[in-house]
Amino acid sequence: MSGRRILRLAFDLSPDADAELPERLRRLLEDFTPRVEMLEGGALLDLTGAMRWWQRDARGITELVQLRTLAYFGVCSSAGVAGTPMLATMACALTPLGRRTVIDDSPEAIAAFLRPRPVRELPGVGAKTARLLGEYGLHTVGDVADVPQHTLQRILGARAGRALHEHARGHDTTVVDPTPAPASISSEHRFARDELDPAEHRRALLALADDLGARLRATSQIATGVTCTIRYADGSATRRSRTLPEATQHTVVLARTAYGVYDSLGLQRARVRGIALRADALRPAARTTRQLALDAGDDKPLALEAVADRARARYGHQVLYPAALAVSRRASSIRQRDRGGRAEDARGRRAT
Repeated sequence: MSGRRILRLAFDLSPDADAELPERLRRLLEDFTPRVEMLEGGALLDLTGAMRWWQRDARGITELVQLRTLAYFGVCSSAGVAGTPMLATMACALTPLGRRTVIDDSPEAIAAFLRPRPVRELPGVGAKTARLLGEYGLHTVGDVADVPQHTLQRILGARAGRALHEHARGHDTTVVDPTPAPASISSEHRFARDELDPAEHRRALLALADDLGARLRATSQIATGVTCTIRYADGSATRRSRTLPEATQHTVVLARTAYGVYDSLGLQRARVRGIALRADALRPAARTTRQLALDAGDDKPLALEAVADRARARYGHQVLYPAALAVSRRASSIRQRDRGGRAEDARGRRAT
């Protein structure tokens, strides 16, 4: 028994929630324990040292946390409590809103919870890995836990097999990291209908990169990476991230990287419902450095970008957009969202 008590919360946040709400939630949670890690749509709390202070067990503290988030901010939540972040997260995912699931920190309780679960619920097990394990008759966590580690390593590889072997037995060495996550901003394009044309997919990526670049420059920020999410007609999605060659706020660099991520997916006649692009790990633009280039032509798009920014600042954000997007203006929406922030429509701009 580890003695740790980890709480995983999943918040029911409205898309139109106040941009300051995640920070307010963080401050409320830090009233219970300083070890709070904010996640997308939720949080992890290490309650191990808080139980003596509050003179309550982990379940009691969890009930109080859920009550206060609902009373102060109108935010309903589901909760999972266990001895590790992995188990707490799995328990939370199975818990309805307003309820909580507590897994006692004993080998018997952990085994009773884990062994019947489908293997795909373990962290790091995607659809492809689950299908592969299924071919060997390994459908549940209990099936995997009964297999020797070296067998799993032969199936999945040394690192993945070792990690799966540990997770299937409930072992998880990760800790709650209270360091705030780097800020990010994102934009999403939703097609009016499921789109098969790769040219339209690329135009959407350009529009998203143009939107993100303008917002980064307006707020004097730079991004160090991008994440592209493709949502398909069947409701599934693919997400890929890539580090930028150098931290940037320029549309042309963001667009090139987004194209590279898209091309790496090798989509063939995919019915795409929407595309989202996120600028990751933002930091102040004053900290940027730029690598010198021998081709003077590389500076032309940046000079045009500066002119466009000045025009937008004077006449409004809608006056300019890349000419390549002129042929794709139809009934679709681009929704913007800062992390934990308020979504708003990004309306069309005139071509130049």
